[in-house]
Amino acid sequence: MLISTKAKKKMNTIPTFHIGTAGWSYKDWVPNFYPRQQSKDFDWLQFYSAHFNCVEVNATYYTYLSPNIVEGWIRKVEDADDFLFTIKLHQDFTHRRKYDKNSLQSVSENLALLEKAERLGGILMQFPYSFQFNETNAEYIRRLNETFSNYMQFVEVRHSSWSNQSVYDLFKALDISFCTIDQPEIGKAIMFEPVVTNETSYLRFHGRNVDAWKKSLGSIGKEQSYEQQSERYNYRYSPGELAEVMQKVKTIYDKVKEIYIIMNNHPQGNAVVNAKELMKMLNVEIQKMKTGLF
Repeated sequence: MLISTKAKKKMNTIPTFHIGTAGWSYKDWVPNFYPRQQSKDFDWLQFYSAHFNCVEVNATYYTYLSPNIVEGWIRKVEDADDFLFTIKLHQDFTHRRKYDKNSLQSVSENLALLEKAERLGGILMQFPYSFQFNETNAEYIRRLNETFSNYMQFVEVRHSSWSNQSVYDLFKALDISFCTIDQPEIGKAIMFEPVVTNETSYLRFHGRNVDAWKKSLGSIGKEQSYEQQSERYNYRYSPGELAEVMQKVKTIYDKVKEIYIIMNNHPQGNAVVNAKELMKMLNVEIQKMKTGLF
């Protein structure tokens, strides 16, 4: 079937999509994603990389990993040609905002390994809700931007004070991707609205479990089990909600070259289910464009 001129023009505006989840090592993904029966040679990352083309590494937020671990990741995904890692920056840089030369060296060494192997998508710098917009905090972002100037940077801020044109202009000047997030709209939480500040868009989905999210706010700083820590993310997006999301994402097709979609609603494998559903929606959309039916 011939493709109409109009359809060809639209196809040219379809960016490259990287769709995956925040992390891959979750015991409660068995058997919903990983098989119940696993051989001694079965590897979760290798299995994961056969289904998705990217993953956001969250372990790097909590600890400084040995380069041997990162080299192992690279080996495990060698059969997945287009697979990329995005690395969540350690909390020393974003929450404590106190780091030293050794911390920086540890992070930089692992980023360099992934970059050399052509497996690095970029760095996620996730700041807490308490990190509100002011000149001091804007200057801190400038410093981090300079520190990691060799890499693509995605900055997630959660307070609505960052939703203003001066911030967008700053991010454009620094070539930083303004991370779009979907989360319960509590207090002055930032709204889900794609913002384009360079040629790459990064979207993270935390779920819409309002009650659990509110409850978790009273547990900050307290010792919690994995289940307690994860409950705020225990949410599965409905097909209707995902369709709504895709409608908003489509508004930036002609403004960016790449789009990362990361599902962080990980409990019970909900992130996997929703990521696969989004992939199907996207494939249907691309097929419609190819046939001129879009």
